[in-house]
Amino acid sequence: MFDKAAYWIELCDDDILVARNLLKSKDYLWMAFICHLIVEKSIKAVIADATAKDPKRIHDLAKLAEQANIVDDLSDEQMDLLEELTPYNIEARYPAYKNKMASKLSPEYCASLLARTEEYLCWTKQKLEKSLNPTQTE
Repeated sequence: MFDKAAYWIELCDDDILVARNLLKSKDYLWMAFICHLIVEKSIKAVIADATAKDPKRIHDLAKLAEQANIVDDLSDEQMDLLEELTPYNIEARYPAYKNKMASKLSPEYCASLLARTEEYLCWTKQKLEKSLNPTQTE
């Protein structure tokens, strides 16, 4: 795997720990934001692995998935997750949306959001398995 792809995955692993702590501390809006970052970075790992280039500096997860050429590989649930998470990076930055978005974040929803984010990261790692572990034999 191109070194930059491993870098993105390492960041995801660190961010999972942060998201878990934010869930425990009931800081749900930040947790949703970190979940967005995890999925964004995992997609950027796929892009870096495939192209050996820096991914575009965009935050729309569906557009990044298109750039990574993985849209056809994603399940409906994964596409739903991308659509669900994107506003937490973009809209949650603005005061008019922040409170509205935060009010939708229940403990149960956030636990589910984190679990689905972790599943997405595992899927990405499986997709990159040969690149992540080049010394493994088939």
